[in-house]
Amino acid sequence: MVRVGIIGGAGYTAGELIRLLLLHPEAEIVFVQSESSAGKLLSEVHEGIWGDTDLRFTDNPDLGSVDVLFLCRAHGASRAFWETFPRPASLNVIDLAQDFRDGSCGYVYGLPELNADRIRQAVSVANPGCFATAIQLALLPLASAGLLAGPVEVTAVTGSTGAGAKPGATTHFSWRSGNISAYKVFAHQHLAEICRNLAALQGGPEPEIHFVPLRGDFARGIFAVLHTQCGLGEAEARKLYEDYYSGAPFTNVAAGAVDLKQVTGTNKCLLQIEKHGSRLVVCSAIDNLLKGASGQAVENMNLMCGLPQTAGLRLKATAF
Repeated sequence: MVRVGIIGGAGYTAGELIRLLLLHPEAEIVFVQSESSAGKLLSEVHEGIWGDTDLRFTDNPDLGSVDVLFLCRAHGASRAFWETFPRPASLNVIDLAQDFRDGSCGYVYGLPELNADRIRQAVSVANPGCFATAIQLALLPLASAGLLAGPVEVTAVTGSTGAGAKPGATTHFSWRSGNISAYKVFAHQHLAEICRNLAALQGGPEPEIHFVPLRGDFARGIFAVLHTQCGLGEAEARKLYEDYYSGAPFTNVAAGAVDLKQVTGTNKCLLQIEKHGSRLVVCSAIDNLLKGASGQAVENMNLMCGLPQTAGLRLKATAF
């Protein structure tokens, strides 16, 4: 069994991670750290796991007792954590924050559809952002073929859980319900990792991506619509995508239209491919808390530890 520890265990991503690991056939949760919830049962904070575990949160984690450590703290807090806690030499680390997504300190970018072989050899992995996952999975085949020549237009909507568990003015139910709004237009923080990785894959300058993120009036999921100039016909584009993802267990090109309910509650990404005139249109749907965060983190753990990539992640979509 892979012994697992979690740092920053009270938020949404940690809650999903706990749920997945409790059911994982090859993993055992040794501790979950939380300063705000120390001493409480995990199920007092994450009520969906009542009856599944008697573990309590701790504020004194023993890093030497685990094989894999997940960092689920706020962005910027991971570097501070390592200034306080010495890292055991044998410890594998998966960081769900953005602190090391630039590859600093030896971290490998944890998008399996891009870096599976490197992840298998890594001891430090930086989990991608949720928007970054949905958008990159829609563009990786084009970049791999050197076909990201012109600007890419992206509009993507995310559920309220993408803003984290701490309440804010734009996450209250009374504001979010029946509402929609744009934010961080052309300036979202995930653009940096998206452009950096696509440029490296294509072997050229960073692509021009015009990204408009939207807040949706639902809890979870990301639905992204991208379009760009492309010389391929629809059948050629579909074959390019199907070939690129032929070995990817969680990313699939759908035969028809995709929607959020097909992926909510799963570690899947579903892609829809259409050609309209000279423009290729790609729709990408993921669950922001799973393929966009905790599910992908478990996928990375599986790769790092030599387990089947799908272990603990064969999840059923909500559907209705």
